[in-house]
Amino acid sequence: MPGFASLAMINLDAVDPAAQARFYSQVLGWEVVHSETEYAMISDGSTSIGFGRLPGYSAPGWPDRTTPKRYHLDFYVDDLDAAEKQALALGATKPGDQPTPERWRVLLDPDGHPFDLCLRTTG
Repeated sequence: MPGFASLAMINLDAVDPAAQARFYSQVLGWEVVHSETEYAMISDGSTSIGFGRLPGYSAPGWPDRTTPKRYHLDFYVDDLDAAEKQALALGATKPGDQPTPERWRVLLDPDGHPFDLCLRTTG
């Protein structure tokens, strides 16, 4: 069934939009195309992710269900250990709860949003 719209971009709440844009820019290799105190954006030229400042923002308490996650991003990687090491060096943190660490790793970005590094499969 054809849709009636196309995705323009994804916008995420943030404590520090510029810092979030820098973090994900380095994770994805995308360009920071806009960066101010209230809003920042990264893009690969066809898809964009924006980060908007939300006063009083509090991170989800993943895996604690009392403060549920609002979203999470999945990223394909060829080497889980190497990608995890790189993300941690950029400021990500690793929670203790890892559901399937041989297939994917759950990390938290600098604002506490969970994201997954997923082992790319071929075939």
